Amino acid sequence: MNMNDTRFPATLSQLEQRDDFIGRHVGPDEAETRAMLHALGLDSLDQLIDRVIPASILSPSPLALPEGCSEAEALVRLRGIAGKNRVFRSFIGTGYHDCHTPAVVLRNVLENPAWYTAYTPYQPEISQGRLEALLNFQTMITDLTGMEIANASLLDEATAAAEAMSFCQRLSKSGAKAFLVSHDCHPQTIEVVRTRAEPLGIEVIVGDPATELAAHECFGVLLQYPASTGELVDYAGIVDAAHAKQALVVVAADLLALTLLKPPGEFGADVAIGTTQRFGIPLGYGGPHAAYFATRDAHKRVMPGRIVGVSIDSHGNKAYRLAMQTREQHIRREKATSNICTAQVLLAVMASLYACYHGPQGLATIARRVHRLTAVLSDGLRELDVRVLNPSFFDTLAVGVADAATVHAAARRRGTNLRELDSQTVGISLDETSTRADVEALWAVFAQHAAVPAHLPDFDAVEARTPEMLPAAQVRTSAFLTHPVFSAHRSETKMLRYLRTLADKDLALDRTMIPLGSCTMKLNATTEMIPVTWREFGGIHPFAPAEQAQGYAQLTAELERMLCACTGYDAVSLQPNAGSQGEYAGLLAIRAWHASRGEAHRDVCLIPSSAHGTNPATAQMAGMRVVVVACDDQGNVDVADLKAKAAQHADQLAAIMITYPSTHGVFETAIREITEIVHAYGGQVYIDGANMNAMVGLCAPGKFGGDVSHLNLHKTFCIPHGGGGPGVGPIGVKAHLAPFLPGHGTTGLKGIGAVSAAPWGSASILPITWTYITLMGRDGLRHASVMAILNANYIARRLEAHYPVLYRGETGLVAHECILDLRPLKDSTGISVDDVAKRLIDFGFHAPTMSFPVPGTLMIEPTESESKAELDRFCDAMIAIREEIAKVASGEFDAKDNPLVNAPHTAEAIAGEWAHPYSREEAVYPLASLRENKYWSPVGRVDNVYGDRNLVCACPPMSAYES
Repeated sequence: MNMNDTRFPATLSQLEQRDDFIGRHVGPDEAETRAMLHALGLDSLDQLIDRVIPASILSPSPLALPEGCSEAEALVRLRGIAGKNRVFRSFIGTGYHDCHTPAVVLRNVLENPAWYTAYTPYQPEISQGRLEALLNFQTMITDLTGMEIANASLLDEATAAAEAMSFCQRLSKSGAKAFLVSHDCHPQTIEVVRTRAEPLGIEVIVGDPATELAAHECFGVLLQYPASTGELVDYAGIVDAAHAKQALVVVAADLLALTLLKPPGEFGADVAIGTTQRFGIPLGYGGPHAAYFATRDAHKRVMPGRIVGVSIDSHGNKAYRLAMQTREQHIRREKATSNICTAQVLLAVMASLYACYHGPQGLATIARRVHRLTAVLSDGLRELDVRVLNPSFFDTLAVGVADAATVHAAARRRGTNLRELDSQTVGISLDETSTRADVEALWAVFAQHAAVPAHLPDFDAVEARTPEMLPAAQVRTSAFLTHPVFSAHRSETKMLRYLRTLADKDLALDRTMIPLGSCTMKLNATTEMIPVTWREFGGIHPFAPAEQAQGYAQLTAELERMLCACTGYDAVSLQPNAGSQGEYAGLLAIRAWHASRGEAHRDVCLIPSSAHGTNPATAQMAGMRVVVVACDDQGNVDVADLKAKAAQHADQLAAIMITYPSTHGVFETAIREITEIVHAYGGQVYIDGANMNAMVGLCAPGKFGGDVSHLNLHKTFCIPHGGGGPGVGPIGVKAHLAPFLPGHGTTGLKGIGAVSAAPWGSASILPITWTYITLMGRDGLRHASVMAILNANYIARRLEAHYPVLYRGETGLVAHECILDLRPLKDSTGISVDDVAKRLIDFGFHAPTMSFPVPGTLMIEPTESESKAELDRFCDAMIAIREEIAKVASGEFDAKDNPLVNAPHTAEAIAGEWAHPYSREEAVYPLASLRENKYWSPVGRVDNVYGDRNLVCACPPMSAYES
């Protein structure tokens, strides 16, 4: 080693500085950075930023964050935080239950980047694995609930209930304005439903449905099955009474209980909703967990979320896809009844695999064991002369006591949490992990407070005399999970190979760059992911006493301060568990602020015509009227039109929703003027944080006029997409809006009410973002934003001679993404944006964003994590495709039979008879480099029209499992 060589620094401090994370997160090294700057005709990164970001908003000072640290140091610090959490045995229930995650699923799905770095399966050809897993999920849900069709998951049980309320209002013919919620529903569900109902003018009636139905006209009824306090109610009569009044019935059902109990579809329910958390998903202090939503087939086009269906490919073979993609709610914009544009795919996949792992018999065995333990617990409590208040139950008991506080204190001394119902009632919910020892420990807690002191019951004697406590009329008699997929992979060897087969069909970040504009598919570093599966984070019930979650308290407080530093806002709420929920919470905060000032009449929301469809959908849900603001030819907000609209609606103006940098990938120079105009007319400024990836450390929405922004932690801050979820969408606000952040009944926070079931939303994945920010530090975060902008401009420069770049800033540069215009090529050659997207699969790439925000275009965002070599590989593919298009234009390639219109090419097609006028080699090896590492699409181009006309939403056909 030459110690004079600066590549080998001599001092300890210099050596330690080399052990930083920034160079591992950011793809281009110094030499690649210089080369890209040279291609742009620039001398430095500072020069680049000065030309891209308006001087009026560029932050002159560094972020108020510490320097970054090494991966080892970050994990040590986080382990210290996690150690402050105390993992008790929680028998709290209320929709959250401890469970066992099958190790083969934990290691090969949750901890596998092939699954957690995948994108939403909008490109079905390269998503067949995760689509099959989601199809299994849908079949699992329809089987267990007895319904006809299910979606591919929602966010949590409470928001699914709120979605069901809007669903019922849309379908009901009663004309009523009220929604009846059983008082036996989980408290957090009632709270979220109330939050969602208020802006829509829906009256929520909470009470006993048996009596309230007769007294009120309502368009829908929500029931909990089993009841939150454990009772097994026969709802058949209530369902009939509701239908007689033209009301629809929603049943929030426990999936594990449905293996033993009559499913909602068999007693007339119109909708079944709930959570799949207890199917192998850790508690995680509240999330993420996959909710489900199932209904009648006749209602499928009104159902929120996504549906996976079966279609055919270009060779007539079976292929999966997102069915009725244009049905997605946000396409309806301001006419939408839901703003959901995401799901909980990773968790839904895990839940479906839990069902595959155990099979119908295994699930029923788990359920019977849980019920049996609960029955023994109940009988033993009665032996102690303790009052068990519900005569029937599945896994939950309500127990009457003289002083609940004393019982809770005794339970906690034994490391146990019970549910706080009221001052003289406690709840106990058992689960898959419960044991004989747990039952005996619970008896011991209550024995201390029994009316007559007694010896503890003898477990074996109690079990021997205890009958099953399921009412005969409610016992399930129908079969479920009869498809072979739920019994074909029961050995670990088979399950392991099944998971590998599914993953091998897909493209995720572990294989290739995913250059999706607005979606920020960046590195999800392994160090960031490791803490997610720590028991100290995953094992805590969301309603556990606060003193047991001091590690989470520290983590969330520190993360809130970090996000405030990154955004320029004064306060942050981490509760929203998706970007859509963040948008909604942000507008509710604005709405509540206006009302607090006596200006509740302000209800106009200005939205640029280029906005993502969730923006107007969210405004509608928040009780606002959408007024569209025009954009100019460069994609910028038309300031003159904005002024006119703001003046026209001056007395009613509530807010503007604007994305920055713009959806067109440009830092608009008029942003300060835009915010000043809206403020001058009494409105608030909502800045959509979808493109925050270009701003962290460079400019801050809270400092250039924003009043509130939501942040996609699953974009800018490294929480992985997981194939379409999980996500986290916290909101940052200026100080005047802080009192109107989301509240939650379990925390005492008031605000606007709860927008998610758990007070901290998807808490167990917040360590990912904490770790990312801690590793990068103030300088690393800024550098990441700079490199994201450099990478996008490099791609734009390399491709501009081949495809027109549609929008640029005033200096000719773009922000963190660029839009390529393929419309002239379509006009001249017939080759469409779809053809280019599918041809990219043959090159081993996921397509960029297609036809958004402009039809017939591709929006490309490389992120900071991709190296110049990978950017060049992508550009080489796009240039090669352009040369193929030129061959179509010249007649060298047949206009209707060429590599583009036939893409992607499968191995099966190459091996068969070849009748195309181009060669097999041209089809599958358009670049020589592909010979070394070739991705083969498992299916040919999927027929979307066939799929929409022949919607099938069930497991793969039986023939797929015949041997």
